[in-house]
Amino acid sequence: LLLYGSQVMNGVIEEKSSRIIEVIISSVKPYQLMLGKIIGVGLVGLTQFLLWIVLTIGLTQVTSKIYASKAKEIAQLSQGKAGAEVAQVMQDSPMGEVTKVLESTNIPLILTAFLFYFFVGYLLYSSLFAAIGSAVESPTEAQQFTFIVMIPIILSFLLAQYTMQDPDSTIAFWSSMIPFTSPINMMVRLPYGVPGWEIALSMGLLLIGFFACSWISARIYRVGILMYGKKVTWKELGKWLFYSN
Repeated sequence: LLLYGSQVMNGVIEEKSSRIIEVIISSVKPYQLMLGKIIGVGLVGLTQFLLWIVLTIGLTQVTSKIYASKAKEIAQLSQGKAGAEVAQVMQDSPMGEVTKVLESTNIPLILTAFLFYFFVGYLLYSSLFAAIGSAVESPTEAQQFTFIVMIPIILSFLLAQYTMQDPDSTIAFWSSMIPFTSPINMMVRLPYGVPGWEIALSMGLLLIGFFACSWISARIYRVGILMYGKKVTWKELGKWLFYSN
């Protein structure tokens, strides 16, 4: 979220500083331009994650099968107490534990949820980063705003520690429902088993959060991309929301 969101922000700052955005904005609406940049960077990130997922699953499946076959061969060849002990040690090894976890986990659900939470969560945060990029003229000026956006992500990692200890606690439930923390904390809860209605509610709230943040960001973006020579404050950003078209 931070990596790809920051790329969107830096891209907007670069286009604004070079005045290229003034030419582009004559052909498309500001909201379309903002969404185009966000979705473009997001698809690049999604492609990278898909490659990592495919490679990880492939290597894990091949390694686990080889490991299981070797353990079976040792047990058949030895037929003794020593052979059985060696086979048991291999089954109790970290690779054996990984195989057991993968067999008991709903992999299709995990992957589908990951793709949804990554992409929609990225859209939510990157829209905020895009708004920040449009309001400033350099990465240095953006620091006072980016820290506020980073707080929910940092808080998500802290809440994830409690979620792993007690996936059914009140903290775990609400952290997986609030749009700013759900992309991380719901993914932490899923392997432990989450009711379908909670997953659907969390996804619905995340979509609503994205639409709300993108609307707010678009109101700031349409004014900020053509604003130069003025240091922006939070109060000024609030005024931009109510500017007429």
